[in-house]
Amino acid sequence: MAHLSVENVTKRYGDTVAVDDISFEAQPGRILGLLGPNGAGKTSTIRMITYIMVPDAGTVRYEGDPVGPWSQQRMGYLPEERGLYKRLRVKEQLVYLGRLKGLSKAEAAERADHWLDRFDATGWADLKTEELSKGMQQKIQFIATLLHDPSLLIFDEPFSGLDPINADLLRDIILELRRDDRTILFASHRMEQVEQLCDDICLMAQGDVVLQGSLRDVKERFGKNTLVLEFDGDDSFIDELEASEQVRVNTRSTHRVELSLADGTDARLVLDLALDRTEELYRYERVAPPLNEIFVEVVGEAEARRMQEEAVEVPA
Repeated sequence: MAHLSVENVTKRYGDTVAVDDISFEAQPGRILGLLGPNGAGKTSTIRMITYIMVPDAGTVRYEGDPVGPWSQQRMGYLPEERGLYKRLRVKEQLVYLGRLKGLSKAEAAERADHWLDRFDATGWADLKTEELSKGMQQKIQFIATLLHDPSLLIFDEPFSGLDPINADLLRDIILELRRDDRTILFASHRMEQVEQLCDDICLMAQGDVVLQGSLRDVKERFGKNTLVLEFDGDDSFIDELEASEQVRVNTRSTHRVELSLADGTDARLVLDLALDRTEELYRYERVAPPLNEIFVEVVGEAEARRMQEEAVEVPA
């Protein structure tokens, strides 16, 4: 199956360096999360991998050879900006796109039927794309990405516009493809999705790779400086800890809080306060930090806040 390597790649637009001498690899049977806010260089990197554009320096290799028109036939790419033909009927469109990828008409039709059935969408076959909802169109484009049985799959924000049930279905299929030894690149700025799906991460900011490696190794590298507490009762102790800059609050609800310890803060202090102030403490656990907190540490709070704002704007 396909092995992808990006080797010292740079891309400029005039005086702007969009991608600055980056390198990373994606392996068969693993999902690589390409992370970063808008403007980080993710889209330019994907366009060079798919040979939509070429790098100004460096090389993108697929199965050991530089990418080109030949490699486009072996990749499946679901772009963030969708591109279906509005007036074509669903099955007609899938067959057409499959034939562009080298399938015969009969093969494309058979595979279209299989995937429409898998998505409980057989009844959509004769509908025009413009008659479908955004979520329905997303499922059709996902099918088009898989139709020619590619060994390298690139998903750019694949869950956008999907309700939770259909998002779970796509997630299950992506994990099936991973078990089938496909190489999968998953681009997103929603870090919680990357944590759920990915084996490896490549974190980009301002055109550069600022952090990469297996998800487990990256999290272990940053230690266990995060506390998760679940409780009933008074939560004013959280405000006091935050006001004194002994912790940073990551997430908080009525009965649960996730905290990051500031340098020098003793985790026992938090435990003692929680035991003293709350009516009942159900959970106190020291864990590795979530990806978002790692991002804060690597690139700073302002950039992380911008990334969170973008994630809120994009429906899951």
